[in-house]
Amino acid sequence: ATTFLPKKFISREFQGCFIFVGFGRRVLLSFSCHFKNLKIVVLNDGDSISHSLAMVQRLEALLAQGNGSDVSLRVETPNADEVKVIQAHSLVLSLQSPVFEEMLLSRNSSLLVLKESSDCAAVFDRFIRYLYCGEISLRLDQALPLHKLATKYQVLGLQQGITQYMTQNLAQDSPSGHVAGWYEYALQAGDVALKDSCLQYLAWNLSAVLQSGEWVTISSQLLMTLLQRSDLILHSEMELFAALEAWIVQNEPDGLTAENALRAVRYAMMPPRELFRLQTQSSVLARYQESVRDLLYMSYQFHSASPLQMAKYFDVNCSLFVPRNYLSPVWGSPWIISNPTRDDRSTSFQTQLGPSGHDASKRVTWNALFSPRWIPLSVRSMYAEAGAMQPTRVEGGRPRIIITPATSSADFAGVNFQKTVLVMAQQQGKVVVKHVYNFHQSTEENGDFLAEADLYRRTSEYLIDSSLILHIVVKPLYQPLITTKI
Repeated sequence: ATTFLPKKFISREFQGCFIFVGFGRRVLLSFSCHFKNLKIVVLNDGDSISHSLAMVQRLEALLAQGNGSDVSLRVETPNADEVKVIQAHSLVLSLQSPVFEEMLLSRNSSLLVLKESSDCAAVFDRFIRYLYCGEISLRLDQALPLHKLATKYQVLGLQQGITQYMTQNLAQDSPSGHVAGWYEYALQAGDVALKDSCLQYLAWNLSAVLQSGEWVTISSQLLMTLLQRSDLILHSEMELFAALEAWIVQNEPDGLTAENALRAVRYAMMPPRELFRLQTQSSVLARYQESVRDLLYMSYQFHSASPLQMAKYFDVNCSLFVPRNYLSPVWGSPWIISNPTRDDRSTSFQTQLGPSGHDASKRVTWNALFSPRWIPLSVRSMYAEAGAMQPTRVEGGRPRIIITPATSSADFAGVNFQKTVLVMAQQQGKVVVKHVYNFHQSTEENGDFLAEADLYRRTSEYLIDSSLILHIVVKPLYQPLITTKI
């Protein structure tokens, strides 16, 4: 006997054809067909039998041969003579896509004409095959058009899967770059997860992006979005200005766009000697110098006066005076920890007291301690309640880093030190910044520090040649004082 479960009892996520077959009183088999996961399951206490692969192959053959087809999909591309025709089955299309379902209900014939861009038309047959088979192989250059199709026809499972694929392949090499293009598309399509992933990758790996051919092709909107961020990771502000200059020369934007971009540069983070060189050698700065004259003037003041004196008259916490995550030795140090699960490690390094030229000759020595099994605060409170001595490390504890100055100094007055730990990972053969943690003294302030790293697993992407690769950045931030009216 064969029975079909009414469609109204099936949620869209699991819509499909359910066939129940009875074999006497004891065995009842359910053959569920969602065209993604076809299987035969024994509903009693017996073993399960799965013929999913065979059923997928049969559905693929059904699509390829067009047997029982009741609808022809005519895929047309504007300004192109080539037309692609696919023989399909309305039941499959309707079950997998609400857009197709609506189109098929309102059709007047067995022909359905679809207008697609050339890139989407090129992969349309692979998109339809997914609707039948529930699986698809991806190449980097095909991800975007397939995502467009999945979004247009509301095939949410495929859309989410491609978003995940794109997020995991941001570091992959491509001839002309792809991350900026994916960002622009995600912004337009409203895919927040993909947009945020692309933007974070660009910001955290900006030095590599600036050296790629993709940089000069980014839009002015993305350019401004990046320039306004304080979490950019790059060697120095001078590196950013050089890249911006190249972008302006290549794209020749309107005057307002160029001025806004140049005003987003943090000139106060450049030493005076570099500022002098820019003013005498940069053709772009010479052209737009009037639009940034006030910023250059404030930057020279910033370098010549005491920060405490500056704070009386200016807002020293505006973006002009806030450093980004600079990789220059002036602001921090790389730290390679071999076999990071073995025991505690320590290192020392020096940074400049502050970005002001007034503090250029002053150095701060920092001590950093890494512990792979630091005891969390919640466990410490348990020891405190029991009146027992608190251990500093426990088995199964979480990794932590503590960074403290080796000495105290009166020069520290008016300065806050924000510590930032950059955690590297290996993706598609590249070393990229995977996580960024900001804290005042210890990463214990961040409850999720290396929470997903699993350093005990040899194949962890966070271990490169059995080592954990970090970079510590110390960002001195001048505290604002009561402003004095001039």
